[in-house]
Amino acid sequence: MTALDQRRARILGQMGITVWKSRLDSDDAPTGESRPEDSKTGIFDEPETVKTVDSGQFENLEEVASVVRGCQRCPLSRERKNAVPGTGNPAADWMFIGEAPGRDEDLQGLPFVGRSGQLLTSMIAALGLSRDQVFIANAIKCRPPDNRDPAEHEVEQCTPYLKAQIAMVQPRVIVALGRISARLLLDAHEKTPMSLLRGAVHTYEKTGIPLIVTYHPAYLLRSPDQKRIAWQDLLLARSQMN
Repeated sequence: MTALDQRRARILGQMGITVWKSRLDSDDAPTGESRPEDSKTGIFDEPETVKTVDSGQFENLEEVASVVRGCQRCPLSRERKNAVPGTGNPAADWMFIGEAPGRDEDLQGLPFVGRSGQLLTSMIAALGLSRDQVFIANAIKCRPPDNRDPAEHEVEQCTPYLKAQIAMVQPRVIVALGRISARLLLDAHEKTPMSLLRGAVHTYEKTGIPLIVTYHPAYLLRSPDQKRIAWQDLLLARSQMN
């Protein structure tokens, strides 16, 4: 086990997660013995007590990403091909937060790399920025099966990672892309419509960081007539930089 693996295990332990070592990882494991399906992720064998992640538990964003890639806090970890921690400038002024990885993101382990990613890149470019100048993450780090909405307990397990990322990046403005990330970041009721969330300057928790809500690029691909409204949202976000 590397030093990073040891630190990751310690952090998971501080979060109340027991990482079980399989008998197949030991030298005396029977040759050719198959691991039972239910023991693939041992943390699900017993109820777990999940503690809130403090950004102080991590030394940097790379460490957050490492823990995310090894996370088994919810059943989504069983279905994923890759966790998608986030990417970009660790000291970015702009932070874009999407909902959950799609098929392309799950395959590559990077956020917004499909058609939605191409549109997001264009939206960022329209602001006079490039993707390497901003930080891009998702509220949920693993792809929900069939691109369904994440369940409440899945959101709860992923939220501490996102909070740690925001605390480390300390952006000057946050853009929430879509209803799921908007409701999570604003702690809004799940039935709150986008029409009541967008078009206003919110504040992320008690940080004082302005938070603007706009439509997810995937929605804009299906409803291109809404791109004009999304651009107004981005202009509102840019006005917070003055």
